[in-house]
Amino acid sequence: MANRLPSISDKYKICVICEGNEEYKYLEKLINLCVWNPQYDVSLVNAGGNGNIPARYQDRYQNGTYDVVFIFCDTEKKPYEQYEDIKRKINEFHGVDTASDEVIIFANPCTLQVVSKHWTGEMIKSPAKKVNSALVEKYTGVKDYKGRADQIEKMMESITVENYAEMRRRITFLSEHDHEIGSTNISRLLQSFENENAEWIDMLNNRLD
Repeated sequence: MANRLPSISDKYKICVICEGNEEYKYLEKLINLCVWNPQYDVSLVNAGGNGNIPARYQDRYQNGTYDVVFIFCDTEKKPYEQYEDIKRKINEFHGVDTASDEVIIFANPCTLQVVSKHWTGEMIKSPAKKVNSALVEKYTGVKDYKGRADQIEKMMESITVENYAEMRRRITFLSEHDHEIGSTNISRLLQSFENENAEWIDMLNNRLD
């Protein structure tokens, strides 16, 4: 990345722009579980909504602090207008038609698609919290899930190092096509964060130039 500032740490600094509270708290939980290679210093930014994602991404990318910046967001439902708008703006920012494919980590239709794989292989087909509340209660004990801060915190208590491995196994069976319900490409991100070889960072940034 251009204009990177000198680092006082020998760790690779990575930033993930999270769409909202669920994405932020989920990745925060994984950071706290120490399931990734310790050479990566992962920082999170809560964009507070998908409309704020492009600006947050551009700011973090341009300030030169990070070796790489990612986005973690939902696709929501067809026709994916807001999600596609994010992709378009990221591509325009980099001047590379495929830039969004490199840096956007998605879950279709929502982040629960990934989170639930810690406990079950059941497919999430709707982003509606009311539709998914029974599944959340079954595996986490959180009743009438509406995405409140206290409910998210409680749900995260059911994520462990052991079921992280189960999630990793289950998501390998999911499609990585972002317009397909039940898809996610988060496996790519997790594999990178687990990797002892950090050459993927330079390779990614070269594809963005």
